[in-house]
Parts: sequence; C-alpha cells; structure tokens
Amino acid sequence: MQLVKLKELCDFEKGSTGLAKAEPGDYPLVTTGAERKSCDTYQFNTKAVCIPLVSSTGHGHASLKNVHYQEGKFALGSILVALTSKDESKLDIQFLHLYLSQLKDQVLVPLMSGAANVALSVKKIQAIEIPLPPIDRQREIVDRFKSIVAEEEELKNELNLQQTLLKKLRQQILQEAIEGKLTADWRAQNPDVEPATELLKRIAAEKAKLVKEKKIKAQKPLPPLTEKEKPFELPLGWEWCRLEESGVFERGRSKHRPRNDPQLFKDGHFPFVQTGDVARSKKNGFKVNTFSQKYNDFGLAQSRVWSKGTLCITIAANIAETGFLGLDACFPDSVVGFTSINKLTNSIYVKYFIDATREEIEKFAPATAQKNINLGIINKLSFPMPPINEQQAIVAKVQKLLALCDQLEIQITQNQIHADQLMPAVLNEAFNNNSPPKNTSPIPEAAHAKPT
Repeated sequence: MQLVKLKELCDFEKGSTGLAKAEPGDYPLVTTGAERKSCDTYQFNTKAVCIPLVSSTGHGHASLKNVHYQEGKFALGSILVALTSKDESKLDIQFLHLYLSQLKDQVLVPLMSGAANVALSVKKIQAIEIPLPPIDRQREIVDRFKSIVAEEEELKNELNLQQTLLKKLRQQILQEAIEGKLTADWRAQNPDVEPATELLKRIAAEKAKLVKEKKIKAQKPLPPLTEKEKPFELPLGWEWCRLEESGVFERGRSKHRPRNDPQLFKDGHFPFVQTGDVARSKKNGFKVNTFSQKYNDFGLAQSRVWSKGTLCITIAANIAETGFLGLDACFPDSVVGFTSINKLTNSIYVKYFIDATREEIEKFAPATAQKNINLGIINKLSFPMPPINEQQAIVAKVQKLLALCDQLEIQITQNQIHADQLMPAVLNEAFNNNSPPKNTSPIPEAAHAKPT
C-alpha cells in the first residue's frame, strides 16, 4: 500500500481560542478533553482531525487520550492543531481520523518530547507517513468501522447483561439453598433424618462442655427469635436459631497497638492474614493463602493461631467477605473465625448463608468512612438451620450449580477478550491489506447465550 506524508495530504492550522477566555456560545469548542465545550465564535467551517499538542497526563509522561474528529463550524483550543484535507478526492478526513485515533499510541505518542512539559510539534506530525488506499477503499473502511463500532457496542452490552444475569443467578442459587428449595427432592427421599431441633440441642450440650473445660468462653444468652426476625418459612425438619447457636464464632486477636508495629513482625514465621486476603480468596476457590506479613513470637503472644480450614468472616472494611484458611494462620480482630463443634454444622453451609445475606449484613454497618460491624451482630443473625445430613446435601448441590456458573463465566470472559481483540485485528487488516475487510460479524454465537 502507498505511503504518503501528511504534509502532502493536509493543511495544518493551530487553534486560536484560549480556553480560559472563551465565552460560551452556539459553536462547539474542541479541547484536549473528550467532551466538547462551547464558544460564541468559530474558527473553522469544514471537516477536520484535531490533535492535541501537549501530553494528556503531563509530568514528563507522553500520552494522548483523544484525537478528535469535528465538522461544520467550530472553534479550536490554542493547544491543538487541525488537519484538513487538501483534496477530498485523495483523502477522506474521517479515514485519517480513524487511522490516527486508533493508532495514536504507535504513531503520535512516540513523537512527543520534552522533560516536564511533554509536547508534540506540528512539524513532526507533518512528517508522518500513512498508508493511503484509493478513496473508495478509504470510505469503505470508514463505513465498515462505523458498522463494527455499533456491533462491538451491541456485543459489550450483551456481555455486560450476561455478567449481571450470572451474578443474579449465583445469588438466587444461594438464596434457594438457605430456604431449602434446592433440596426438596432430597427431603422427600430422606424423611427420617434427625430434625434440626435435636441437632441444636447436641451443639448446645457440646458448647456447654467446652465452656466447663474452659476451652471457650461462655456467651451471654441471646433473646429468642421473634416472628419478625424470620424472613421466610422453613421446610419441615429445619429450625430458626441465632447464628451463634450453630458453633463458635470468635474474633481474631490483635491486642498490640499500633497493629503494624515492626516489633510484631521482625524475623516472623507465623502467617498473618488480613481482611484483604479474605476478600481476595474468591479468586482462589475461597482458599485464603495470601499474606503480606508474618508474626514473630512476640506478635504471636498477643494473637493466636487458627487452624487450616477455619471459616473467616470479615467485619471491617470489606464486610461479610468469606473464605477458608488454606494454612494455619493468625488474623486480627477485624476477622471472625467460625469453628464447627464436632462437625455438627457444615462450615461451607454457614459460608453460603453469609454470602446469601451479605447485603443485609452490610446494612448493620454505620454510615461512616470506615465500615465495620461487631461480633454481636454476627451472633444475633437469624439462621435457618437444616438437619446436618441435609446441610451436606445442600453443599453438594450448590457446589455443582456454582461450578456450572463458573463455566458460563469463563465463556463470557472469553467472549469479552474476543471483543477487545476484534477491533485491532480489523484495523490492522484495513490499514495493511488492499483487500476489502471481511464482512464477518464480530459477535460470536456463544455471546448470545444468556444464563438461565
């Protein structure tokens, strides 16, 4: 394809409107930003590509966020230059805008120079060589680009909708799990399991034994649940209770202040997990394996080690995030650890309950900059307790359904990657190949499949 310098194709004229002195009016005012301002006078009455002559970020960094196309009567800021076509039978100015705007980081930004004030000179822009196909081909590329932009927008809207539907589907699965709707068939096939009332009695007896042995602290009795605190009707064999009755909930320990005192961590070897690590665990199958610091013996003395597999619930910053320790670790009092007594409660079911009710739990946090709740709020939550065998059936069912959701999410992500890669591929073909661009829709068939 023929390469031609811009100075042979275009006229160049710098803007004359000082942005600080411009009076608002009826004409668009093109500035370095994405949005147009207005002006009471105009400088141009034509089609033009408008290029900023200064870096978008400054501070010694070369960058251009916008290369504009403008037509009709308009004003131009004094730190931009307008390029107009000398001969519209040779250069379609929209083709030039397409080329420079899409390839600005490869074509324009490398030409910028300067220390503190990074700038782009008109002389350097004039020397740029662009591929110049015949005028009909230029117009064909522009029309195809407009069509692809519309299709790409449709695709991205579709993928965003699918992500929203998938999020709702996950939430619906968890909600139906804690309401017993997912295991209605299981109950019909297993009518003789021990009811949750008996299970709660066994948990209470075991807790009393641990208190007597001074292995856990006695909890103040909580008031019985009122009917208003029972948000839905439970299946036969289930029982409403306070979440505290399902096992032992304890805050992490971090008695020393300030918490990040270097004395706690020098030459440390006990992993110290924080709220951010719990929040990040969702990317690793909800296994909390990350930590940025380790307690030494002095740090451990004002904390404690929690066993691998402990369910962690955050009560500060990221409220009600959950994950399971993937290693023995310490954590601060902004994290609550749940311990199931003799496996009489399934910790994963407790996690599903917290996940399902997270939005409601967050409402307990005061409207302050630092969001937090206390352990008492966790203990008092209304908890739908199923028989232990049904808890295990619920966990198996939810894991299977969420695995299907994960597969759908992978498919959506792949389609998003495809969408992001499509435009550069099409433009590369358009600017480097004399053959017409392929008339193939950028929307993969898989992108049209909505989660159900």
